Amino acid sequence: MSGRTHSNRFRLRKDSVPVARDHVRAILTLWLLGELADDAESIVGELAANAVVHAKGIGEFFEVGLRRRDGVLIVEVSDSFQWRMPERRDTDLDDCDGRGLVIVEGLSDAWGVRPRETGKTVWAHLVINRGDAAC
Repeated sequence: MSGRTHSNRFRLRKDSVPVARDHVRAILTLWLLGELADDAESIVGELAANAVVHAKGIGEFFEVGLRRRDGVLIVEVSDSFQWRMPERRDTDLDDCDGRGLVIVEGLSDAWGVRPRETGKTVWAHLVINRGDAAC
């Protein structure tokens, strides 16, 4: 089942974030990758929330992409905000925000950001069948 790809666009609004999370869970369940659904859903939630906050007024949509390639699930969130690429930052315990990329880093096996013609894509890799590696 390697080589699957799916993407969907969501309105750049706060109420789209849980819809995008639910959509990711549904696709991964369909792909029989339910063991990755919690982490992928959390990653999409953080990245979609960042898109809503930082790209608001720039475009109408953000896009969520899922790809299965060579034993890795690639989760992507793209938006039209291009003036500043996201960077992981250290936060204090009493900070109200700024932990999104720390969470993405903690849940994923790798993550990064790449510019697009208009905007950027933040991606995260989740290794499929992580538990099998120890056998």
